[in-house]
Amino acid sequence: MLYTCAPRGGAEGRTAGRKVVKRGGKSLAVDLHCHVHTPAADEIAKQTAVPPPDPLARHGSRRSAERQAQLRRELDRKLTSIEQRLADMDRMGIDVQAISTSPNQYYYRIEPDLGRRTSRAINERLAEIAASHPDRFVALGTVPMQEPELAVAELEYCMKTLGFRGLEIGTNIRKTELSDPRFERLWAKAEALGAVIFLHPAGYTDASRLKEHFLTNVIGNPLDTTLALSHIVFGGVLERYPGLKFVAAHGGGYLGHYPARMDHAYRVRPECHDHITRPPSHYLKKIYYDTMVFGAAQLDHLVNLWGAGRVVIGTDYPYDMGYYQPVGFVNGAKLSRAQKDAIIGGNAAELLGLKRGKR
Repeated sequence: MLYTCAPRGGAEGRTAGRKVVKRGGKSLAVDLHCHVHTPAADEIAKQTAVPPPDPLARHGSRRSAERQAQLRRELDRKLTSIEQRLADMDRMGIDVQAISTSPNQYYYRIEPDLGRRTSRAINERLAEIAASHPDRFVALGTVPMQEPELAVAELEYCMKTLGFRGLEIGTNIRKTELSDPRFERLWAKAEALGAVIFLHPAGYTDASRLKEHFLTNVIGNPLDTTLALSHIVFGGVLERYPGLKFVAAHGGGYLGHYPARMDHAYRVRPECHDHITRPPSHYLKKIYYDTMVFGAAQLDHLVNLWGAGRVVIGTDYPYDMGYYQPVGFVNGAKLSRAQKDAIIGGNAAELLGLKRGKR
């Protein structure tokens, strides 16, 4: 074995660069988009006095809401069992997962202290999974974004105590954009700690036109990511914190394929200069995009726009909107071997600080 998931640090971690990490004679395959559910956090969240969310508002139609509830029951073992997860990783050809919570467990709507407690329960479970198989898992934590001071404290705990590689966060916090000034301390701390920030939506904030056909997810999820990235870019988050390492789920939504209109707006509209000094594409080039785009042409387009060095594997395991032949998907693209190896695992190995080790 020629790699380790041990925490970053030391000269070895700093000099790994973009060298292709290998395992068993093949390119290391790393999944940066995969989820875990923590039942203990559900129990803590039940103590809230905040009314539960309307499932129809979240999922659009009663039919979709009922199917989602059924799916959660069907996927329970995949979301909670380490043994099942390892078996499925082997079937998919995935060597390492960067595990993160189910978006159903963001809990941003509940009281801040309960949010702190649910985050801690989830993070301790993620740490337990990572420790059980340190050659197969690293973790991205969750924080109570409804109270930024608590979020900063939990980020520090995740990175400094648990050895996590970063966070997964939603694409809006109860309809507050991620460029809002209240999150400045979190971005500053994430940049200072070198934390990876995985952006993953939990549906779309306004489902009034997306009620049928599961459009709240099919269109809504990538649309919410599109909005989040737009606010991050035009709101100057990457201008102020250029070292932030964002990974955008679902190929960056629609924004990852349509940056030219943003650059045009920057040239002709004064309001597009409020917080940035360079064209939007300059900042979009700093973002990583996962392979959850399903079509070969879309993957080629991502690589053509942002370069193979900014694309990483994502599966959305274990949900039905996931893609479970990720290595074959990348290997089938019209790319060089070096580009494919980078996307399959080299980029993520560097991003997550996976170290080269001894056989």
